[in-house]
Amino acid sequence: MKILTTIEELQEVRKEISSSVGFIPTMGALHDGHISLIKKARAENDIVIVSIFVNPTQFLPGEDLDKYPRRDEADKKICQMCKVDYLFMPKITTMYEKEEVLIKAPNRSYVLEGETRPGHFDGVLQVVLKLFNLVKPTNAYFGKKDAQQLSLIIQMVKNLFLDINIIACDIVRESDGLAMSSRNVYLTPEQRSEALKISKSLRKAGELVGKKQLNVETIKATMKEVMSGLDIEYIAVVNRNFEELTQVELSNTIILVVARFGNTRLLDNLWL
Repeated sequence: MKILTTIEELQEVRKEISSSVGFIPTMGALHDGHISLIKKARAENDIVIVSIFVNPTQFLPGEDLDKYPRRDEADKKICQMCKVDYLFMPKITTMYEKEEVLIKAPNRSYVLEGETRPGHFDGVLQVVLKLFNLVKPTNAYFGKKDAQQLSLIIQMVKNLFLDINIIACDIVRESDGLAMSSRNVYLTPEQRSEALKISKSLRKAGELVGKKQLNVETIKATMKEVMSGLDIEYIAVVNRNFEELTQVELSNTIILVVARFGNTRLLDNLWL
């Protein structure tokens, strides 16, 4: 595995690659969820490139940019064990100049995650587009846990005519059902135990749909009962375009949950 830190190094490497490239953009603090993306990319491509970059433009004032977990040495070892070919680890000054051409996310980026974090998805799309232009991947791999982000990246690729396949990958969970997240390290033992109510509520929602209960308000009410005692930021039932539904549409529905545990926000969802 070769570690690259500059634009010039990455561009030089990319010129020499004529076969398929699988790309996994990350913010580091790699866990089994990331590893599953890397393994899938390794199985489906000749060359695998991973980036680690904690992107400042997607953090709002007062968010956890400075506290975001950074484990560079451990991440390097994980990438090496997963047979990554190239690891791109740029500095902020490498990726951004003082004055930038900006990317504007569409209006639907201001619901759900974007409602409480206005401008967050502008920053996400900005850095992903930069990375896509540098890496020029054949396939790029993203987890379904960040469902709204995934949907907007798919739209960006379509709207800007990028020749990239976006591969959506299922959520990877701990053995007890908690969705893998770099922010799980912030949880106290008590909070972590309580956080299991999130995945339990989604399993219950899935059971209801399996029994042909498709009414959204009924499903939400049941989920709230399961998550009793939690600080629920939102429960949303939307279609793939993130439009609210009153009835579940099979093969076109995502149930999303965000709950807070102190200063930590946990996301989870169920695709139906």
